Amino acid sequence: MHLAIDAYGVAAETLASESLIADFLDSCPGTIGMTKIMAPQVYTYRGKEPRDWGVSGFVIIAESHISVHTFPERGYMSVDIFSCKDFDRSVAEDDVRARFAASDVRVWLMDRGVDHDSPRQLYGTMVRERVGLSEGRRRA
Repeated sequence: MHLAIDAYGVAAETLASESLIADFLDSCPGTIGMTKIMAPQVYTYRGKEPRDWGVSGFVIIAESHISVHTFPERGYMSVDIFSCKDFDRSVAEDDVRARFAASDVRVWLMDRGVDHDSPRQLYGTMVRERVGLSEGRRRA
């Protein structure tokens, strides 16, 4: 399962805080029933474009990983939770919304490729499911 969360309208001070991102990454695995296997790694990045700076972090979990990327100047952050184990996505969504006081949250849920032989096969299956095509039918 891959849960992608985009959060908008978050205060710049919140998004600039390495400690807040680290706290989220430290507690999120337990909140969604996962097993943290290392301490979160969190870094501030400052690149060529002033608006593109932000805090990025990740935590490795036994089931895969959780990552966060923030853009304080834009009031935006992304959270990705990859897991080979199912979890309650609403718990994760609610945690992000509440913890970061986001005014708008957009969420995508994608299946992981554990039952597919290749990324191409996984992608083809996802596309067919999303557009309502069956296995035996192809678009002209």
